[in-house]
Amino acid sequence: MSKEFRSLGVFAAFSRWSLDVSLAVGTVIGRVPSVYLLSWLMGTAVLLLPSVAQAQGLKDVLGKSFLIGAALNTHQTSRDCDTAIVNTITRHFNSIVPENCLKPDGIQPREGHFTWQNADRFVEFGEQHGMTVTGHVLVWHAQTPDWFFKDSLGRQASKELLTERMRKHIHTLVGRYKGRIRGWDVVNEAINDDGTLRKSLWYQIMGPEFIEMAFHFAHEADPDAELYYNDYSLSSPAKRATVCRIVRQLKDKGLRIDAVGMQSHHGLDFPSLEEYERSIEAFAACGVKVMVTELDLNVLPYPDSFSGAGIDQDFTYDERMNPYRNGLPAEVEQRINQRWMDLFRIYKKHRQQISRVTLWGVSDAESWLNNWPVKGRTAYGLLFDRKYQAKPVVKEIIELFK
Repeated sequence: MSKEFRSLGVFAAFSRWSLDVSLAVGTVIGRVPSVYLLSWLMGTAVLLLPSVAQAQGLKDVLGKSFLIGAALNTHQTSRDCDTAIVNTITRHFNSIVPENCLKPDGIQPREGHFTWQNADRFVEFGEQHGMTVTGHVLVWHAQTPDWFFKDSLGRQASKELLTERMRKHIHTLVGRYKGRIRGWDVVNEAINDDGTLRKSLWYQIMGPEFIEMAFHFAHEADPDAELYYNDYSLSSPAKRATVCRIVRQLKDKGLRIDAVGMQSHHGLDFPSLEEYERSIEAFAACGVKVMVTELDLNVLPYPDSFSGAGIDQDFTYDERMNPYRNGLPAEVEQRINQRWMDLFRIYKKHRQQISRVTLWGVSDAESWLNNWPVKGRTAYGLLFDRKYQAKPVVKEIIELFK
């Protein structure tokens, strides 16, 4: 039974007791009991309503503006996951995306060998709990097995071979979940921070048209599915301009693209909130929705040579890079809370342009920031602590959207 129903049950019981007492008092003193009853019930309602309101989750309030979601790992969607964890997820989120189980190396580790167990369970979890399910990701330069890009003799694959492999992978994956997954991150991180196209093997072998081919194949596989482009550092003016150009090119060619996903791996002082907001406005002006797809806040220091959110960055552990392993100082926690509120004020302001806000994880305990870009650190990047308890700022965010 939910806390909301428990609170309402207490309210009902208390009200019945109030009625009995009011009638008794009214009888004794010879006055009309309804006057006292009305007064008592109104006071009881005022006292008890806050407990009902406090039981509201993020989805109950923010969900009226846009989908509010989280990236889940395979343990969180498994049948033996702790009930308390599942309750936190289902209480606060109405949308989920998988961290890894739908990526190319998780779905097709060897050519023609598709592994469905984790992916099937993820989709079933979303369906069981009435959640919107998003697929991540179809075409990406990372976490894609080497065999995609090689022929049977170990040489670099031809354009024709790689195109066919892309088609088969997308048709098989998207086709399996047709009508069950609302939308897909079709292409991920295809643009450098300076606005040039990343010279990935997809680009080197197929040319820049690999992007439009991926969107074409995805639409073939499920004509009703929404299709997205997803990337990090999209507050960069140069990168923003290139994304806008690609969106317009896809639309001009009659290809479907529904949204741009802004990954939003933020720090306490980057990106510029002004530039971040300009990008939301720019993408919306291209005729697509904006999705905040991988939201978290890193409060830990970055190594000197750190750059962007590239997953391939891996720095040696240094104690100086892990200053809060025993807890956060009050002033740092205050800065984090302020940053969260600044971001959600932007999301509230642009709620007509934003269709989904998704945190990259649920609990600090399992955030990727504990091991990226430096392994073994203690991160505080999400809205729920290591025991899956909502941080105080969650209540502030809910109040903001009321």
